[in-house]
Amino acid sequence: MAAQIINTHREGADITRGDADCKMKSMQMLEELDLPKGLFPLENIEEFGYNRNAGFIWFIQKKKIEHTFKKIKQVVSYATEVTAFVEKGKVKKITGVKTKELFLWLSVVEVYNEEASNQKITFKTGTGLSDSFDVSAFEI
Repeated sequence: MAAQIINTHREGADITRGDADCKMKSMQMLEELDLPKGLFPLENIEEFGYNRNAGFIWFIQKKKIEHTFKKIKQVVSYATEVTAFVEKGKVKKITGVKTKELFLWLSVVEVYNEEASNQKITFKTGTGLSDSFDVSAFEI
């Protein structure tokens, strides 16, 4: 499914290949959108695409990874293909990202900065649950 939506947004997208270049481009994109640069701590990224007109991004990495954000003790799983729509201060309609809550893996569908302050960032799951954290937990 992710491959299908990626293919529909390839035309007109800025596509970067190679882990180091993809990390650099994705951090630049996050900075432009006033989001923390460590939001997507992916490894062995093969491709990063950003279609500015559609506000659509994607990552393709060699294998699924689990990352623990140490400051908040939160485990997040990133699939081999991660997609999302982005706008200033917000990542929405996310696919390929899950967070572990107790013994369950819940899909993360939206991430956004609190409007009153850029000090908090909120994660919303497909079940409607949300949680806010200090932005510093996601900085590099």
